[in-house]
Amino acid sequence: MSPYQRPPHWKDMTRDGNEDDPESRRLMSERIASEIRSAVLSGEMRPGTRIRQELLAAHFGASRIPVREALKQLENEGLVVMAPNRGAWIADVNSEESIEIYKIREAVEPLAIGESVPNLTDEDIETLDRIVRELEQVTTLEEYIQLDREFHLRTYSRARMPQLLAMVERFWNSTQHFRRQFVSETYAKDGFPFSDPQHVLIMDAIRARDVEAAQVLVRLHIRRTRVVIQAKESGAAQPPLASRAALPHARLGSVYRGKSANE
Repeated sequence: MSPYQRPPHWKDMTRDGNEDDPESRRLMSERIASEIRSAVLSGEMRPGTRIRQELLAAHFGASRIPVREALKQLENEGLVVMAPNRGAWIADVNSEESIEIYKIREAVEPLAIGESVPNLTDEDIETLDRIVRELEQVTTLEEYIQLDREFHLRTYSRARMPQLLAMVERFWNSTQHFRRQFVSETYAKDGFPFSDPQHVLIMDAIRARDVEAAQVLVRLHIRRTRVVIQAKESGAAQPPLASRAALPHARLGSVYRGKSANE
């Protein structure tokens, strides 16, 4: 999809306020950023796609000021790259960079879940349970990608470390394309729905408030994707995906839908 053609789901965003007013301009910028963010994360706007601010301004019925502010926000989130005299484009991470990011994620996301689990409320856990059940019932790749992202970021959300959470979300944004490819070529290759045993085990650990188990499982969950990406790049055979019973910490005493974790 060209970013110069308004996607059919984008609303006609004519000027509904005075852009000289800071609050009106902020709201317009947020609306623009939200629509572009959704298009990038859904794969409608592909990595490497060039962006022309004047055309985006025309599409959204705005001046270039809120467009520029929206793009700066998306740059901070790792979704857009802006360079002087070169313009802007959708961030494009190559395989080598992606592997580096996954290695960093293996280090920082266990910290995030470790800081978050003790602070998760009963309501948080109910929401996470619901997401895991929904993940097992989705029928499209995009539904899965969206719920998978929501599940993991929610498991980290109670960490009282805003800089860490911003870093984690930026890394998720940067590797969205590789996650979509991974799911499409591994778990989803035989179609939907399917069940990811690692999500179930992570949920078991969270429910048991077992911080150490949650950290180990998150690290393995991220490493699995990295190993598959590396194998694909090297031409080696992809390692088999572990079954639930084969994963470590299957001895967890918590219960998921009436089944013990080592079943």
